[in-house]
Amino acid sequence: MNLPDFFEQDRLAVDAALGRLLPAQTTEPISIHTAMRYSVFAGGKRIRPILCLETARIFEPDIQPDASHAMHAACAIEFIHTYSLIHDDLPALDNDDLRRGKPTCHKQFGEAIAILAGDGLLTLAFQIIGESPTSAERTLAALQEVSSAAGTVKGMVGGQVADLESEGKRVEPQTLEYIHRSKTAALIRASVSTGAISAGAGIADVARLRKFGETIGWAFQVTDDILDVEESSAALGKTAGKDIAQQKATYPAVFGVAQSHEIAAKLAKDAIAQLDSFGERASRLRALAEFLVHRRA
Repeated sequence: MNLPDFFEQDRLAVDAALGRLLPAQTTEPISIHTAMRYSVFAGGKRIRPILCLETARIFEPDIQPDASHAMHAACAIEFIHTYSLIHDDLPALDNDDLRRGKPTCHKQFGEAIAILAGDGLLTLAFQIIGESPTSAERTLAALQEVSSAAGTVKGMVGGQVADLESEGKRVEPQTLEYIHRSKTAALIRASVSTGAISAGAGIADVARLRKFGETIGWAFQVTDDILDVEESSAALGKTAGKDIAQQKATYPAVFGVAQSHEIAAKLAKDAIAQLDSFGERASRLRALAEFLVHRRA
């Protein structure tokens, strides 16, 4: 399935904002800022920030992304996502040499700088949200959503720990669900809910979109598991077959590829149902959801 037509316009706007919000490569210490910019601009579709922007557009159709709170939140989430990839690739974790088709940060700059580049991006993310041009109430709500999603209690770090501790073990379906909903779906959930908050959505709408984000994020990771089995390293832009080699807890490993496809499709259907009350206003979000599950590498 191809990317929706509007995606490239959003991606270019996100890349421009990321460039503005990151310290220049010439800013001291030059080594750390070079590594941060290298990893942020090493590629990537910008799915999470675009989910944030398109959710905001449900409530603010004429949003001007360059100076919006939604764009600040979108970029902050991309910084957190990139930090997680830098650290995930380190020898102590997944020990990968390739990310987005390029050498991983630690291969390019060494482990010490890679660790600090990840630290720098995580810290910058919260600074960017704090500096957003919006009310203190919305800023606080966004900080709570993002920090919870990135943390240890049903958040990204907690999911990464559970993933690491499950390697080489027989895992139950509920453990696999916890890993996927925490490690991947939590940050996608925050991308959506923070977009809604940034545009002034009400409590009920934020809750509905939060459910959409978590469910489509879960489906996204199931699809990622499938692609690791079905696609090549060249197509993926990272080392294919790593999940099998490292005996990771994945849906194909537990359920098989065919049933994993069925699970991803069911999750996508459940997620998209959460958008029914928004009608045509959520058409772009529906298109993104379909892409996330039916995409190839």
